[in-house]
Amino acid sequence: MNLNLFPFIVLFAIMAVGVIALIVVRKRIASGEDDTLHVMEGDAPMIPHQQEIAHKLEVIDRWGKTLTAVTVVYGLLLGALWVYQGWVSASNYMAH
Repeated sequence: MNLNLFPFIVLFAIMAVGVIALIVVRKRIASGEDDTLHVMEGDAPMIPHQQEIAHKLEVIDRWGKTLTAVTVVYGLLLGALWVYQGWVSASNYMAH
């Protein structure tokens, strides 16, 4: 069994770049976040802006956690497949 792992590695790299891109996007959006809670009447225009940023961050966090978990599991499976393929290859080499 000698499976070409290159397409799987490319997919893993694309997923990893996606995780990194989500980190960068989240960092940029969070930089515009105001950590002060605005509840006074004079601060009313700031409340919708805070809610909008909070909603964007929640969506990014949900996608980020999901994509990170899938990428880690996929990477572990890919690593296990690579080790197994090497083990089978070595076993076949020793048998001949």
